[in-house]
Amino acid sequence: MKKVLLTYILISAVGFLAMAQNAIGILGDLRFDSSSEKELWDAGQENPYLLFRAVQAEKSLSDEKWIDLVAELDKKFDKKGSHINVLRQVFQKSHKQLFKTYEQHSTFNDMLDEGRFDCVSASAALAMLLDRYGFDYKVVETDYHVFIVVNHEGKDLILESTLPIGGMITTPSEVASYLAGYKADDLAELKSLNQRLGAPKVDLSDNAIFRKVNLTQLAGLQYYNDAISHFNEQSFEKAASQLNKALKLYNSERIEGLKDLAEEQATLIANSN
Repeated sequence: MKKVLLTYILISAVGFLAMAQNAIGILGDLRFDSSSEKELWDAGQENPYLLFRAVQAEKSLSDEKWIDLVAELDKKFDKKGSHINVLRQVFQKSHKQLFKTYEQHSTFNDMLDEGRFDCVSASAALAMLLDRYGFDYKVVETDYHVFIVVNHEGKDLILESTLPIGGMITTPSEVASYLAGYKADDLAELKSLNQRLGAPKVDLSDNAIFRKVNLTQLAGLQYYNDAISHFNEQSFEKAASQLNKALKLYNSERIEGLKDLAEEQATLIANSN
């Protein structure tokens, strides 16, 4: 009954938010593209699902795919509890119903609407489901990638969201090898501020970042990814606005560094006109 009530509240909340479009909201030094984004941002402080929906909130706000997935997984959980088979179902059903096409810098809304996902949006979905079903997990941020480590019955497992086949890594030696590939070197520096978090590691050089992030911080990284798109298109004022919101969610050195750089570039352009 509790889950049914929560689902009803979610549907009602998003239905209300979908009515507000195409206005500009300002909260302190935060600038929102629409009243929908502001409403989702505000509600998302208590409900991470809505916070992930805030980026590019002008898109369709249908939650049908998410609600259907949760309903199906609830049945599995009611029968098995926090069993390894339920964990496997979370991973496999998410790929089947949500994660259709990998595309770097795909928002949570892109994933729900069109099936386009990246490591941030997909890891967000998996993490919220793991929360719902009581699994012990952590989301790990690295230089350019995000993945999930689940501790199940005293053993670490990897959920690599960008790999539908072989992305749930359970063999201890393979888990250890995977983690070793991302471990940070204390002396290493982040090589680029304007490279999105996206694909699994292909550069075997030293890593600068390997840290646990919570769902709010992960939402900040989604804003960071969105800001990078604007930065690389030389829309520096828009990038700075997105990075301001990212920094409110996650006080990260790379977010702050890119925000300073975007503001500097925006000032230079303004002064040259």
